[in-house]
Amino acid sequence: MFDRAAIKRKAKDAVTSQYGISLGVYLLFALITSAVTGATAGFAALFIIPPLAVGYAYFCVRVYKGIAGDISDMFNIGFADYGRNLGGVLWMYLFTFLWSLLFIIPGIIKGISYSMTPYILADCPKVRATDALSLSMRMTKGHKGGIFVMYLSFIGWGVLSALTAGILWLVYAGPYMSTAFSGLYIVLKQKAIESGAIRAEELL
Repeated sequence: MFDRAAIKRKAKDAVTSQYGISLGVYLLFALITSAVTGATAGFAALFIIPPLAVGYAYFCVRVYKGIAGDISDMFNIGFADYGRNLGGVLWMYLFTFLWSLLFIIPGIIKGISYSMTPYILADCPKVRATDALSLSMRMTKGHKGGIFVMYLSFIGWGVLSALTAGILWLVYAGPYMSTAFSGLYIVLKQKAIESGAIRAEELL
């Protein structure tokens, strides 16, 4: 099991120390995502959001580690290996959707299983798209309950954000949650290596 409180505490400190850039990149990510989804009824979003999500994951991992973030990271990393990043995230979307057709619960479970895929693609440039999904499943094995609880722990922020017409989410809760789940990836990655579930060379 992982220490959820410690991850969230470190994420909060990381975002606070780089608040300006964390806010700016999150707002840009949210703006682009909203724009491409609304303007094209979602079609262009399938080709733009996946690599952008990988780039944003890379940015958040660096912020969590205390490394100075740069807005260019979201584009340089996400679109540098476009086909791989696009394929990995689209496979994640597809498999999650197919499992959701069986019932909501299997979809949630598989969604959690595949949730580390964008971080793996961002952090491990030599990992193939389909392998990223497999590694995510192995990384999250035994931790799905804890990951689900971590998602639930942000419900309070969601309620408060709703009371502020979403402003609180945009200016703080969104960057905070994104950075916290980047921290979760770092912790799960290390635990998977230590337990032997994943070999370090698989993540190069």
